[in-house]
Amino acid sequence: MSAATCSRAGCRDDALWQVIWRNPRIHSADRRKIWAACDAHVAYLRDYLAARDFPVEVAPLESVGEAKGAQPSDAAAEARS
Repeated sequence: MSAATCSRAGCRDDALWQVIWRNPRIHSADRRKIWAACDAHVAYLRDYLAARDFPVEVAPLESVGEAKGAQPSDAAAEARS
C-alpha cells in the first residue's frame, strides 16, 4: 500500500495527520470526512475548516481506521476556494 499524500492543493508530501471534519449544514453528526495532511499543512487545513465553523479535529494518520463514520475527501478543490 502506498503512503497517503497531503490533501493540500499542490502538495505531494507524505501525510502524517488526518484532519477529521464535517459540514453540519449538509452532514449528519455521524458522518465525518478526512483530509490527509503533512506536517507543513496540518494547521492550514485545520484553520481553513475552523474558520468556517465546521467541527474539526486532528489525529495521527495511523488511527484513520478508528475514525468512525469518516470518509476520505479531496481537499484540493475545496481548499482552493
